[in-house]
Amino acid sequence: MIYIDDSIVKVGGVVLPGLFKSIEIKGDALIEEQEVEGRSTKPKQATGYEDAKINLELILHDGPVLTKLQKLEAIQNLFKKKGQVKPIIYEIVNEHTAARGITQILFKNLTTKEQSKNDELTVMIEFWEYIPMTITATKAGSTSGTSAASTAKANLTSEYQGYLSSRGTAPKLHDKTAKTAATDNAETQAYKSKLAAMPY
Repeated sequence: MIYIDDSIVKVGGVVLPGLFKSIEIKGDALIEEQEVEGRSTKPKQATGYEDAKINLELILHDGPVLTKLQKLEAIQNLFKKKGQVKPIIYEIVNEHTAARGITQILFKNLTTKEQSKNDELTVMIEFWEYIPMTITATKAGSTSGTSAASTAKANLTSEYQGYLSSRGTAPKLHDKTAKTAATDNAETQAYKSKLAAMPY
């Protein structure tokens, strides 16, 4: 969770050290311009919205317990811990962000700046709004698959459909536990008489 008020920024249960200076939120609409031959003005097409960008600025000073570099290390560990390979998704709780409809964010950027002859360290943090995508999965053998099979069958000629209905069923498979797939149940005498009746 991230909590922000006039003086505190809390990320994942850890209060960000330093003086909270400002918060800025920027959101943009996605608008495309179309080229039309013979017209000087370009018609515009609205296509959606970009994810909002949230920028925080903190000032770090040396304190009685931690130096400004130790405070910066605590912020760095929130941005990217050792061995971390992906950014973490956080929930943000703040009146300003709530008014803008932002509830989840990604820790996108961490910038630090130190000036000579100055005992303070400026930390700029950029968050991006995170909107999870919902993917709907369907089970195999669902009604869509059945309707596709019905459509394919309807496209067959009447002659072929007649063949399919009259061709019978495939022979049954023998028991897989049997030692052989063939079974010799013919009597020897009947077998010899059939051989004698053959024309060769």
